[in-house]
Amino acid sequence: MNDRYDGYAGGDQYELVGYDEFGQPVYRQVPQQQPPQGYDPYGAAQPQGYGYDPYATGRQQPVQPYDTGQQPPVSPYDTGQQPPVSSYDTGQQPPVHSYDPYGTGASASGGTTSAAYDPYGQAANTAGASTGQQPRVAEQTAYIPHQAGPAEDGEPRAGRADRDYRTEQFAFVEEQEADSEDVIDWLKFTENRTERREEARRRARSRVVALVVVLALVAVGGVGYLWYAGKLPGTSSGGKTGTATPVGAQNRDVLVVHLHNTKGGGTSTALLVDNTTTKQGTTVLLPNSLALTDDSGSTTTLAKSVDDDGSSGTQDALDTVLGTNIQGTWRLDTPYLSNLVELVGNIDITTNSDVPDPDSKKKGEPPLVKKGADQTLSGKMAVAYATYRASGEAQNAQLERFGQVMQGVLRKLSSDKQAATTTVQTLAQILDPPLTDQDLGAFLAKLADLAKGGDYKTALLPVQQDGTLSESASSSVIKDVLGGTAKSPDAGAAVRVGIKNATGSKSATEQARVVVVNGGYTFLDSGTATAAQSVSEITYTDAAKKNDAVEVAKTLGLPTSSVKKGKVTSNADVSVVLGQDYKVSSGSTG
Repeated sequence: MNDRYDGYAGGDQYELVGYDEFGQPVYRQVPQQQPPQGYDPYGAAQPQGYGYDPYATGRQQPVQPYDTGQQPPVSPYDTGQQPPVSSYDTGQQPPVHSYDPYGTGASASGGTTSAAYDPYGQAANTAGASTGQQPRVAEQTAYIPHQAGPAEDGEPRAGRADRDYRTEQFAFVEEQEADSEDVIDWLKFTENRTERREEARRRARSRVVALVVVLALVAVGGVGYLWYAGKLPGTSSGGKTGTATPVGAQNRDVLVVHLHNTKGGGTSTALLVDNTTTKQGTTVLLPNSLALTDDSGSTTTLAKSVDDDGSSGTQDALDTVLGTNIQGTWRLDTPYLSNLVELVGNIDITTNSDVPDPDSKKKGEPPLVKKGADQTLSGKMAVAYATYRASGEAQNAQLERFGQVMQGVLRKLSSDKQAATTTVQTLAQILDPPLTDQDLGAFLAKLADLAKGGDYKTALLPVQQDGTLSESASSSVIKDVLGGTAKSPDAGAAVRVGIKNATGSKSATEQARVVVVNGGYTFLDSGTATAAQSVSEITYTDAAKKNDAVEVAKTLGLPTSSVKKGKVTSNADVSVVLGQDYKVSSGSTG
């Protein structure tokens, strides 16, 4: 098969000879056809090329080349010296060299050794042939125009060194690929590490932002709570300064509790106050000597009122004297107090005295309750401490111990409404109407919440020796805790008249009480002045009570000129200070 090179634009033609060791095609120039020289019966004048010659005699004869005017190219696969061979010769042709890419030197037919084509220019050693250099191929060999031409003898072959690939070179290429993969892996690793660092920074920033937001919300919530509770500097109870709810307009839930000592006798009374406006709880201790007015208008003490008038009568009398609005009365006998302390799991208070065991019959035994801070009291111990009054002590000392026990119970009681109600129901106590278990449980739960939060205190109502309220009681406890001024009387209710004796005669108070009650007024004992005064005074605060004040003056036989607008006791509509101008009946003693 003759493969022509069609890409070459010259006049010469080339045909494919074979392929070199690199797989590149090798071409040779096709000799030009000459006109016949005459008849040659043996075909000696025919041009010979590569291939088998049936008329070859085995002799190597030099052949005269037919001058075509072209120089044949030199084969690039021969390093030995070869004589030029003409493509056209009329004489004997030399043996044709077969193409042997491996240089094996196979023998030709007829016993003659023909030299194989050796692309590397090495002489083949065959039987009967002498060792020497292989003669150059006669035919002219050529490359396609864009390929490199053959190198001259003795010169370095240009373009071979850089194309002479070896095994280690291919290994190097593979190592380059491995290195490139390693580089890619390293870039991916560094990129991933960078991304992880950036992600960690983003998460850290997110956490910081979230923490700042939470802290800001907590701060705002805390400030808001303190503002709402009135505990910020510059604020007062119920709101900001200047916009605080007036003391008299604040809402209060009040419950009176009477502790009855079933063994030792006697009672102790306290008011449990829940100021829902300022979120403040208070236990107001009421001395037994507090002067009250009974249903008949007679003066009595708190202790006697509890024993004689019972819960309902005492509650009304306290409302009259203190100007409060008590919602209910809780009678708490000492056995129920003991059970209550046990139900809440004992109490922890700071005791101010050693308390002996009331059931002990021997002297010198250790006390049931020891004096000291953070003393844990059981039910029995709590009752003993709440009712203990040492020899020579005032009743107020025992009353303060009762207040400590009540506050200790509230601190241990559940703040949950349902749980507190269950505790009250567990006592199995019969309550005085209209108070119910649910009402008492809900009320105590709110006080318990205030006690746990530190918004609870205990206050003692100060009274004078005669049981009347002092000026300090009016300004501190009654005004600040219980609402300031006396409550407005119901429509048609009797006017409350407070009488203060400044005549110097003790009988003046009783005489004035009888006159006031007979006149249809409610008598309030305002006590005795420290010094006598010559002229009586009648005062009122509300302008609507001016006519009532004038009528009170006429009832007592005092001049109407003594009536004027001014201060009154906190629980009275009209206040009267009896001076020496008040006429005491001759039957009375001074």
